[in-house]
Amino acid sequence: MRTMILAAGRGERMRPLTDTTPKPLLKIAGQCLIEYIIKRLVTAGLTNIVINHAYLGEQIEHALGDGQAYGAHLHYSPESKALETGGGIFQALPLLGNAPFLVVNSDVWCDYPFAQLRRPLNKLAHLILINNPEHHPKGDFCLINHQVYQEGAPRLTFSGIGVYHQDLFKNCTPGSFSLIPLLIKAMQAGQVSGEHYQGQWIDVGTPERLQKLEQRL
Repeated sequence: MRTMILAAGRGERMRPLTDTTPKPLLKIAGQCLIEYIIKRLVTAGLTNIVINHAYLGEQIEHALGDGQAYGAHLHYSPESKALETGGGIFQALPLLGNAPFLVVNSDVWCDYPFAQLRRPLNKLAHLILINNPEHHPKGDFCLINHQVYQEGAPRLTFSGIGVYHQDLFKNCTPGSFSLIPLLIKAMQAGQVSGEHYQGQWIDVGTPERLQKLEQRL
């Protein structure tokens, strides 16, 4: 299974920290956010990793190189302007092979056991959902019997971790677009499975959350 780390966002909520440094390279406990993810993926046997980037992306390539230092094979999908989640993945599809692939947000810190996602995917997508954090109390989707629905209760939050089939992007065209409408369409067709993960998960989206995680670690 190949993996993609989404790292092209501008990081507006992280300013001024991201005025000169791309958000994936911000450090917690002496380690870049994206390095933590890469090391966890490699530990899970997921060593073939694609990273998209836009804003200050050359810094990411310079910092991580080809991935040899982490035991990984890193490939880059540069974007002249950020293509959002869906557009970024769509552009990178040629690098992701023909099998289902894992996608992880670069600003998520978690202890999810990625190795357990190395299994057959019988839907268009499989999402990892978590308890609603304080900053997102209404959640995103509903999970019933391992099936994800747009509406319903109780609601959970999408963690930014998912496995996708190439066919989820079958009718897409190049450009900037979100992944969420594609997922909702697939949900309506009964093509999105999911699981409720209750381990550690933090969206490191603001300086305050970054500082809180730094203190915790």
